[in-house]
Amino acid sequence: MDAKRVEEFQEQIGIKFHEPSRLWNAFIHSSYANERRMSKDKNNERLEFLGDAVLELVTSNYLYRTYQKESEGKLSKIRASLVCEPTLAGCARDINLGKYVLLSKGEDMTGGAVIGAIYLDQGIETATKFIETYLFKDVENKVLFFDAKTNLQEIVQGEGKGRLKYVLVGEEGPDHAKIFTVEARLGENVIGTGSGHSKKSA
Repeated sequence: MDAKRVEEFQEQIGIKFHEPSRLWNAFIHSSYANERRMSKDKNNERLEFLGDAVLELVTSNYLYRTYQKESEGKLSKIRASLVCEPTLAGCARDINLGKYVLLSKGEDMTGGAVIGAIYLDQGIETATKFIETYLFKDVENKVLFFDAKTNLQEIVQGEGKGRLKYVLVGEEGPDHAKIFTVEARLGENVIGTGSGHSKKSA
């Protein structure tokens, strides 16, 4: 275990682990473990499985309490947009997770294993605080983005102006930090362009 790496990350997120080895386990991506023929219990897949479930529970509880007038269908769609890979990857960048996780070149990281490790070591309250601090800090903007995309679709359908489609028009940069550019088109007319670290976020 790289004690310095573990200690630095604990200081960064403000959580002191009872069992630091759990956090170290969260840093070992399966791609890295496979390359080095490490046993399966050494990678972070099981922690990621647990973390994904914790994340969905915490997100569901947050949305249920925050958006009390919204329907189950709307809440489900907002939750899907919050726990999707681009959003989690953005969260991972915010906490500089790439500095600590051991993974193969070109692999993505989402932070799910870290959430699992926090839950296992500290319980649901600390895991909730971590998720709300780093994932929900700009939740209003994320919900606004979700609503904007939905509203655009509804306007296009309502006015019968043609079929809305999103077209990938460019990608640049190395595999681990690609930038994708996507155009929103009505027929052959470009009505908007966006860029991001994934096709979906673009």
